[in-house]
Amino acid sequence: MEHLDHLSINSLRFLGVDAINKANSGHPGIVLGAAPMAHVLYTRFLKAFPKKSNWFNRDRFILSAGHGSMLLYGLNHLSGYQLTIEDLKHFRQIGKTPGHPEYGHTDGVETTSGPLGQGISNAVGMAIAETHLASQFNKPGYDVIDHHTYVICGDGDLQEGVALEAISLAGHLGLGKLIVLFDSNDIQLDGKTDLAFSDDHKKKFESMNWHYQKVSDGNDINAITKAIKKAQKSDQPSVIEVKTVIGYGTSLAGTSNVHGSPIGEEKASELRKTLDWPYKPFEVPEDVYKYYKTKVYNRGSRSYRKWLNMMTEYQEKYPTEAEALRAFIQEQNPLELNDLPSFEVGTMVATRSASGKVLDHLSKVYPNLIGGSADLTASTKAKGADGHFSKENRLGRNINYGVREHAMGAITNGLVLHGGLKVFSGAFFVFSDYMKPAIRLAALMQIPSIFVFSHDTIAVGEDGPTHEPIEQLAGLRVIPGLNVLRPADANETKAAWLWAIKQHKTPSAIILTRQNIKTLPCVSMETFEKGAYTVSPETNRLDGILLAAGSEVGLAIEAQQVLKDMGKDVRVVSMPSHYLFEKQDKAYQQSVLPEHVKTLAIEMGSSQSWYKYTRNVYGIDRYGLSAPLEVVIKAFGFTKEKVAQAFLNV
Repeated sequence: MEHLDHLSINSLRFLGVDAINKANSGHPGIVLGAAPMAHVLYTRFLKAFPKKSNWFNRDRFILSAGHGSMLLYGLNHLSGYQLTIEDLKHFRQIGKTPGHPEYGHTDGVETTSGPLGQGISNAVGMAIAETHLASQFNKPGYDVIDHHTYVICGDGDLQEGVALEAISLAGHLGLGKLIVLFDSNDIQLDGKTDLAFSDDHKKKFESMNWHYQKVSDGNDINAITKAIKKAQKSDQPSVIEVKTVIGYGTSLAGTSNVHGSPIGEEKASELRKTLDWPYKPFEVPEDVYKYYKTKVYNRGSRSYRKWLNMMTEYQEKYPTEAEALRAFIQEQNPLELNDLPSFEVGTMVATRSASGKVLDHLSKVYPNLIGGSADLTASTKAKGADGHFSKENRLGRNINYGVREHAMGAITNGLVLHGGLKVFSGAFFVFSDYMKPAIRLAALMQIPSIFVFSHDTIAVGEDGPTHEPIEQLAGLRVIPGLNVLRPADANETKAAWLWAIKQHKTPSAIILTRQNIKTLPCVSMETFEKGAYTVSPETNRLDGILLAAGSEVGLAIEAQQVLKDMGKDVRVVSMPSHYLFEKQDKAYQQSVLPEHVKTLAIEMGSSQSWYKYTRNVYGIDRYGLSAPLEVVIKAFGFTKEKVAQAFLNV
């Protein structure tokens, strides 16, 4: 081992130990064990320029084992990202160095990782994005999109179902520029991994069409270097199992005791003696900074300048493609509501079908729109254009996820995080439960992933309570920063899609019907973006309000007529988005839902999310039934007569 490599690796180790001790919280084990492989990756392979951390053609590095965040922070500090030694001293405090890496919060962090399995699954999305964009824009002698996606993961990552789903799909798609360094130390929080795990990693990865290698000594940086070079030559995704010792160098090494707790000052002093480290806490030898400046920052600067020069020539030789790539990266949004397909008022159209037609049109306008469904395309109508994305057709924009909802959500986020693409996914609404971690992370990261869900209520019918969502709407509506859009008809569906596709920071969940519903007059985009509006006003006086979303808006309009025949003059309000309505000023909110006016909220699902608007909710707080949809709807009392009576009973 070269002297500067040795010095740098121990700098990473002690930055981690010292920061974790100062915080009295954190995970030192992975920092001590995995520092050599991380150092090799950064100083010998990673193509990144810290001064331009969002450079489009940079390599992406994901620390999927996000609990080891001090390893990432140490690497990025040494490399010249906007992360000072003072930031490291405030590890796990309010500041730039939270307990797990957070995208958009800390310079050089590519995704929010920590929930195990999500990071490696995001990386699969990034690798798909690189491959797809490279096929679209690269020309002979001009590989303008040409980078790797690197991951460090741990034993825990590879036990998560979401990771295995994503790994399986990555192998099937032959994502050769995805390289995973597996920190294999056979320890997890509860003890040795063999308490719960006895898989053969080599057989498992090879059976899923991955290139597998093993490095027996995690401190052997030359062996790690050779393995990464070999992985780069493979046309399969690669995993390098690196056998390490958790908590290397401490008296707790090789035990779970060093996984998630500070080692303390006494053991840190012992470690300094063991590793012959004479420096004080947070003291980094100047030679290490110089080494990282040369090997990471300066090398990245050269790569960046070379790419800029290539792009200048590319623009001269291929101006159309260069302009298209610029538009992809800058996320242009040219559409208006009138540009989308029209739906005749009064026609019966399922919003999933309307969504499919709108999506087909959007795919023509946005050549960077990509996505797919979890083996449900025929039902969700959420399908990408230009054929299926595959090893043979990298230009295809329809991703066949198979029955892998967990991975689909995380891969969707990875595609978005890569940049240059607008991305959607599709599934039955009840299976949003499988995707909840990824949806939550999209909201936490403030990225515009679009999650399309069809079969939104008990109107699923014969498939019964296992497939009829009840609590899902309430569950998604409480996620901070997620816009849940439940359009009332085909025209609101248009508006929902237009809103979603124009976002830069807000993820959307578009919730759609299986059954046909009546198309209402087209609402303006300005009105739709207020989240709620009067869709059918009172005639003379305001005796009350029927408040609804989705298919129940049409039902409310029918009930409005029943009440009118009874001498009651009520208003019908459509609320496609609680999220958007909450952003309006009080004056607008009061104009739509004035106080002290009898209001009944109507939804074929949990009543919980409506109580902020009214004490009176006509909902379903039990599971569904298996029968034809008309029978189920009638059994739960969602008829115009029952709704009218419910209003009178308030």
